[in-house]
Amino acid sequence: MASGRANPVTAVGTPERRQAVLLAMLLIVLLAFTARLVWVQLVQGPGLAAAAQAARSYTYTDHAARGAILDSNGTVLATSVQTYRVVADLTAIPAYQPRDADGEITGYGAAAAARDLAAMLDRDRNRLGAELVGEDRYHIVAREVTPEVWQEIAALNIPGISAEQTAERSYPNGSTAGQIVGWVNDEGDGAAGLESTLNSRLLGTDGEFTVEIGVTGQVIPTGQNASAPAVPGCDVHLTIDSDLNWFAQRTIDETVDTYGADWGAVVVVDVETGELLALADSDAVDPRDPGASRYAGSNAVQSVYDPGSTGKVLTVLSALEEGVVTPTTAVDDPYRLTTDNGQTFSDHSEHPDQVLTVTGVLAESANTGTVNIGTLMSDETRYEYMQRLGWGSETGVGLPGETAGLLPHYEDWDGRQRYTTMFGQGLSVNLLQNTGVFSTIANDGVRMPMSIVDGYDCADGYEEVDPGEPVRVVSQDSSEQMIRMLESVVSDSGTGERAAIDGYRIAGKTGTAQIPDGSGGISDVAASFVGIAPADDPRIAVGVVVYRPDSGFFGGTIAAPVFQDVTSFALQSLGVPPSSEPADPYPLQPDGQ
Repeated sequence: MASGRANPVTAVGTPERRQAVLLAMLLIVLLAFTARLVWVQLVQGPGLAAAAQAARSYTYTDHAARGAILDSNGTVLATSVQTYRVVADLTAIPAYQPRDADGEITGYGAAAAARDLAAMLDRDRNRLGAELVGEDRYHIVAREVTPEVWQEIAALNIPGISAEQTAERSYPNGSTAGQIVGWVNDEGDGAAGLESTLNSRLLGTDGEFTVEIGVTGQVIPTGQNASAPAVPGCDVHLTIDSDLNWFAQRTIDETVDTYGADWGAVVVVDVETGELLALADSDAVDPRDPGASRYAGSNAVQSVYDPGSTGKVLTVLSALEEGVVTPTTAVDDPYRLTTDNGQTFSDHSEHPDQVLTVTGVLAESANTGTVNIGTLMSDETRYEYMQRLGWGSETGVGLPGETAGLLPHYEDWDGRQRYTTMFGQGLSVNLLQNTGVFSTIANDGVRMPMSIVDGYDCADGYEEVDPGEPVRVVSQDSSEQMIRMLESVVSDSGTGERAAIDGYRIAGKTGTAQIPDGSGGISDVAASFVGIAPADDPRIAVGVVVYRPDSGFFGGTIAAPVFQDVTSFALQSLGVPPSSEPADPYPLQPDGQ
């Protein structure tokens, strides 16, 4: 009789069937894993790999070295000293576990790192420890670290601690030419002087490099590396001689202190090239501590003064060039002179009415005689010569803050200013402009553009600076006559005898200009002397001004000795031989006087 229960084999399936089901399920799982693997490897793989690499990579700036500033002999006036910026990946520092000589762990993480770094960086240990905790992957720990200190830090092998090469500006010659060089600010950008005006030349171009960093904070040697090298800034080569500049600064400082002046300045110009060999100011700024000086800029460039009797040279030179006088033309020189419009002028010392040659007028610095020469020309003519000789316009030497001076148009001169401009008052110049007049005379009447930068030594080669085209202002004959006339000023009979230098013929002019005293009067003075050396074969022009002395007063008393000292030093430094022929002065008085 048949049973009602199902066959067990039929209900569950045969063993072969069960194996087939399990195999199918296994294949499905394998296919799923394979699909996922294909998806991850082929579809998501590049993106994941790139993300992982990005997480491991860091790009550092390769800071370009700032160019140096050097004098004409290659002496370094400003340079960049290699330093390091110590940085930290704070996420890696917890892995730090330093050990002692026996292999025992002496600390962990940020606390141990702060303990080991604090003394090296001169930091408070507790504050540094708190600073080394966090998630920041780029944290600046210290700046301007010396190479020696960084080597000590690197030897600790602290995970996450690395360094970037930087530079600290150094001024090895201190205040020598400080007003010329200037200084940089905390960000390394030029803040004054040539550091400022030539900042783009000195800066260079930063580069960058990218590295992969492992979990311990160390660079992965086999990781991806990429770099774009930095291009260093140009080295700037100046025309000045730092030794001469130092001597000029010392000399003018002593004079300003001796006579209680507000300030003083000295300029030395190579007459053949227009290059500045020295530009010195009293109380010169030290770029290492610019706040300690009263003056940040250069008074020789930025400040103006009435040229006084040195301005008589322009009046006489213009008259020579116009042919209205010669060096021996007789000129009336009364002690006191009243012009047709009622203006009264007098010479600096009382004397009987006299007649002098044009040379004698310059030698005795006669105001009334100069007025009599100046009235032989129109105001327009005299004004044009002032402009052509550089008054009323910047020299373009390239130093910041240069003044163009104050040269009112001749149509704006009042009844008195028309005459005062003949002897250097009623207008103002800077020392560069005034010295430039004498440099032009010394260069046979050709005005050379002034320059203080010789060239730039850059990554792609040396680039010379073109200062501009020379311009003939007056004839060679007029210039030679003027130099011979100015030699009389430095003779025993002239006002500039204290500028004389043994063995050398010197031509020059004293200046003592009345200037405002701050109380509504004009009792203060600007004492000056500008000269040419040697007079028989001109090489340099030297200008000196001492502003508002409280004693001494006269240019021949105060400024001429500074000229003598600085010019003597310059001639020796340049190897200029003494004059071989004696002076042949023009007479100071007409024949028969």
